[in-house]
Amino acid sequence: MSAIQVYINSTSSYFPNNPVSNDEMEEYLGYIDGRPSKSKKIVLRNNAIVNRYYALEKGGKSTHTNAQMTALAVKELLEKNPGKLKDIELLSCGTSSPDQMMPSHGVMTHGWLPEMESIEVVSPAGVCCAGMHAIKYAYLAIKSGEMKTAIATGSERFSGLLVSHVFEEEAQKLKEMEENPFIAFQKDFLRWMLSDGASAFLMSDKPNPDGLSLRIDWIEGISYANNMETCMYMGGEKMEDGTLKGFMDYTPEEIMNRSVFSIKQDITLLSDNIVHLGGKKIKQLLDKNGVAMSEIDHFLPHISSEFFKSKIYDLVEFYGGGIPYEKWFINLYTVGNVGAASVFLMIDELFNNGTLKKGEKILLLVPESARFSYMYALLTVC
Repeated sequence: MSAIQVYINSTSSYFPNNPVSNDEMEEYLGYIDGRPSKSKKIVLRNNAIVNRYYALEKGGKSTHTNAQMTALAVKELLEKNPGKLKDIELLSCGTSSPDQMMPSHGVMTHGWLPEMESIEVVSPAGVCCAGMHAIKYAYLAIKSGEMKTAIATGSERFSGLLVSHVFEEEAQKLKEMEENPFIAFQKDFLRWMLSDGASAFLMSDKPNPDGLSLRIDWIEGISYANNMETCMYMGGEKMEDGTLKGFMDYTPEEIMNRSVFSIKQDITLLSDNIVHLGGKKIKQLLDKNGVAMSEIDHFLPHISSEFFKSKIYDLVEFYGGGIPYEKWFINLYTVGNVGAASVFLMIDELFNNGTLKKGEKILLLVPESARFSYMYALLTVC
């Protein structure tokens, strides 16, 4: 009996509202302490993002939940054949910004899809790797023979965490920002990086009878949390010894005054480690699976900023012979950093732009700075 293969048969994306330009950002997110950000221009110059999406109106009022956007991406996936939603056996939803801590993001998305049957639903947690974990769960379920059809999603709604009132208390207390711009950069820079949106994949054990499919040849991950401190976090505070103190150990007043539920990142730890830890595993995986770097036709690295692009290029060249830029595909600049959805959105755009040819190989790289985890996958166009 031949091994079961797993295919991505169709892809979709959903973005809330209209794209937001760099000049418009604070009209949606608001001003901290009533003044324009001092870090904004520096961050935007480094990340090269020109448009992003917010599930907000100007002034900061919410327009969509994460679960709603994810459900809309699922509906878009089967827009031409909505009745096929009843055939789906598994819904696997990855995000790092669920609308609430309980119930899970996956079941809340399922709740917006009454067209579906009562099926298995999972909600991989994490940060950027959560979307890849959602794909892998669906991949393994189909490859094992337990399921024949599944939908995997990646989505984020970061904007609700980026509006000015989330940062206001902190800004009032950190007047040393005036004397030390680096502190402002550490506290503020994620506001100019993150975007909202959702994407979905229809996966099955058979390729499309007509048109292209993407066969998942392998998908693997690695965590370096056994010897790395926390770098990106929310719902906790990093202590001087590098440990993380979670929100349950703070009083309600401390949670508010310390902005415990705002997203924070240790920039020094990020810049020193994120690229080289992710690069050294690539060659090991390609060698293990008998693939030469020269065989890669399309390289889709999830990057949070243009700043990291040349560093990843140099590292891939060092470890495996290199992938020339003409083989890279990145849409960070036009959709922003959508976290767990970013790899979905790159694949969706590439899959539907008419450039793929049968037999081509696509290498995916998704880093997660939270505590330095990485996911990798190889797809073949069929």
